[in-house]
Amino acid sequence: MNIVFVEPSFPRNQRRFVHALREVGANVIGVGETPEDWLEHEVRDALVAYYKVDNVTDVHQLEAAVKWAQSIAWVDALESTVESHQLAAAHVREARGIPGTSVRTTWLCRDKPSMKEVLRAAGIPTAASTAADTADQVRDFAKEVGYPLILKPRAGAGAQGTVKVTSDGELETALVGFGDTPSIAVEEFVDGHEGFYDTITVDGATTHDWITHYYPNVLEAMRHRWISPQFVTTNRINDSAMYAEVRELGQRVGEVLGIGTSATHMEWFYGDKGLRFSEIGCRPPGVGCWDLYSAANDVDVYREWAHAVVHGRVDHPLSRAYSAGIVALRPDHDGHIHGYSGVDEVAGRYGEWIIDTHLPGAGTPTQAVEAGYMANAYVRMKHPDYDTLRAMLDDVGRTVHVHAG
Repeated sequence: MNIVFVEPSFPRNQRRFVHALREVGANVIGVGETPEDWLEHEVRDALVAYYKVDNVTDVHQLEAAVKWAQSIAWVDALESTVESHQLAAAHVREARGIPGTSVRTTWLCRDKPSMKEVLRAAGIPTAASTAADTADQVRDFAKEVGYPLILKPRAGAGAQGTVKVTSDGELETALVGFGDTPSIAVEEFVDGHEGFYDTITVDGATTHDWITHYYPNVLEAMRHRWISPQFVTTNRINDSAMYAEVRELGQRVGEVLGIGTSATHMEWFYGDKGLRFSEIGCRPPGVGCWDLYSAANDVDVYREWAHAVVHGRVDHPLSRAYSAGIVALRPDHDGHIHGYSGVDEVAGRYGEWIIDTHLPGAGTPTQAVEAGYMANAYVRMKHPDYDTLRAMLDDVGRTVHVHAG
């Protein structure tokens, strides 16, 4: 099978997808913004050909690259795994007659108000939402639905650019922050526990899946320096009626949106109003989730995805042997990292359960709290018992301190 893969070298984990495709027998043709002679050897050696463009999100440039690839080989698939690359890839698939995720599905997975409108029409529980092109439309929605509300970019990923408002005054301040943005998504704030449901699907059927919890919810986690936030994937996925409900919701969402063979990443809330859909991406999750899933289940999830794309099936079952999670460690001040305390204590207590650590060296510039779970230091761990793992991650967050200034 010949596969065109969009941007094989950046961000860095993109090479994991390329190597996985090659390992399961695909010939991979790369399209990217890096000059070919600048590619690292481990990337270039995994490709059978490469085409440079100035912008992989430009449909015309990407189509020119794929047209060139089709001139040298039959192209069976065009794959992209980065949110911002998805829509251009879908347009080029349809223009060049390549099977895969459609423009309609990709658009619905990118545009949050349209996504939720379609899902609500199908009876799937979601928060009230709208697409607002003017400040007055946002104000009218606030009068109708009430506070709190969430404002976010229509095609944003995760919590990026997301603002919670609880009053008219906060709403006006938030609207100023969106500036000249032509259209934003506005939705009812759903109170409850937040998590995500990730899958690999083949022809619309779920072949691998994972359920993961946030502690605390993302908006809170990304706004307070003192919090050492976590997300933890559970190995109890088969043991709970609530998890069965999440899995059923994910299957229904995929069917309504027309998701075929793909990785997916779906956010959900569970609270007083029951289970509520939040949003879905027709792509792999970010922030190293697949590394945790691999460690927890004795498989290489990148290879499982590649096997699904190339051979129409996954290769190995998930062991569900472990739960696995990450705890983000925030610097006590912005500036540059000076050092750490508590690292040796944690290693002595939990060494056998630590998957890996990321402790940037002294002098490394810090990143803002809102930059995410892997922006500064972090520790990733696994354990057969979910509750024990949660307690260990809590202890790491309390014990390890990142000193900066």
